[in-house]
Amino acid sequence: MNLNCFRIFALALACSALGACTRVPRIVNEYKIDVQQGNVVTQEMVSQLRPGLSKDQVRFILGTPLLMDIFHANRWDYIYRLHKGSTGETEEQKLTLFFDGEGRLARVTGDVVAATEEKTDAAVPANRMQELDLGSVDPDTAAPPPEHEGERGFFGRMFEKIGF
Repeated sequence: MNLNCFRIFALALACSALGACTRVPRIVNEYKIDVQQGNVVTQEMVSQLRPGLSKDQVRFILGTPLLMDIFHANRWDYIYRLHKGSTGETEEQKLTLFFDGEGRLARVTGDVVAATEEKTDAAVPANRMQELDLGSVDPDTAAPPPEHEGERGFFGRMFEKIGF
């Protein structure tokens, strides 16, 4: 009788130990951070792009591209990915810039919408990749960003005072 009680007690202990491993009640949830990767490209940045801008001017506006392929030197890819830790959702934005043989901006494709005068609340299509119209500005007549030729920096003013 004593041996049967020990076996039953051992069996009950083993079953409760295995049952404890199957489900853990979540009294305290762990904190999951939001993970951002890539380049943040805003609507204001895209609206500054014009055909005929040089690669340096585009880099000044948008920052250094995430991907610069050596096999496609005239293509820059700006990719942004946000993984929200609280919900597990993932957002992605892609913007691709194409340059001509002289290194001037020719066209832009991506899922960033070009700025328009009238705002509509239209539904966003599933495939958001599209070519953006950079405007009807002729690349030859596009005005370059203003250069500050008359303004001198700190060292320029110091050299001028010294007499260089």
